[in-house]
Amino acid sequence: MTPTVEGLVPEPELWRAVGNTPLLPVELERGSARLYLKAEWLNPGGSVKDRAARSIIRDGLCRGELPGKRLLDASSGNTGIAYAMLGAAAGIDVTICLPANASPERKALLEIYGAEVVLTDRLTGTDGAVERALELAAEFPERYFYADQYGNPANPQAHRETTGPEIWAQSEGRLTHFVAAMGTTGTMMGTGRFLKEKKPGVRLVGVQPDSPLHGLEGLKHLVSTAHLPALYDPELPDRVVEISTEAADRTARRLAREAGYLVGWSAGAAVAASLDILREYPEAYVVVVGCDTGSRYLSEPHRWTEP
Repeated sequence: MTPTVEGLVPEPELWRAVGNTPLLPVELERGSARLYLKAEWLNPGGSVKDRAARSIIRDGLCRGELPGKRLLDASSGNTGIAYAMLGAAAGIDVTICLPANASPERKALLEIYGAEVVLTDRLTGTDGAVERALELAAEFPERYFYADQYGNPANPQAHRETTGPEIWAQSEGRLTHFVAAMGTTGTMMGTGRFLKEKKPGVRLVGVQPDSPLHGLEGLKHLVSTAHLPALYDPELPDRVVEISTEAADRTARRLAREAGYLVGWSAGAAVAASLDILREYPEAYVVVVGCDTGSRYLSEPHRWTEP
């Protein structure tokens, strides 16, 4: 179970707003009426990462590491924003190692919430950010609590205890496929394990970029990464599919223009994979994670415009 901080530190009301996001129908193509989007962009921090960040902070509080130390982690942006938002509500200082090519909106939000931002080489992506966070944690152990979202069991546990049960209840157990884009892989690992326990026949589909060089912030090309997430169990997903940046962008545009859902590129990738599933299995009931809000990428107008 995720540790409880009640009795140790009063839990801010803002933290209680995380989770319980709706399951929304998506109809982009004929026959896709059984595609449902878990609207994680409606979390207070704008992404699914609010769940893991809250769980990791609770873990740090229960172990006595917080709020005495600064929370330190590497992030492509969304988890860092979640740490900063939730930390601000609880009086916890936050330091985030962030690739320099993160979207301007993500950088701005981190600064607005008061986080210290350490920019790392854009060419090394999140792997470089992880390396810098590890260096800082080793150099200043008395200053930092290294949260390690890529290896902290509190990450998937958050999804095992919240995301999975919510999807099971909202779909009334009818889902046949669960689809999630993978970065830390915490969403897939935690939600997937819960759903497999409830319904062993459910198919778990992980989504990754189709190459190491891609434009899908937060996602990892797992077969080429220098830092494979310690959380990742390659035996859990029934299938891992690769989606191009162009296909993800195209699907995100369609979601905005044809369904009114403004989501980011990672959700676009996951929905693109889900549409392929429905073409292959027209009677499937597919639930896909809508990772974050598209408003976090408005500084990339060329990607919202048809080529």
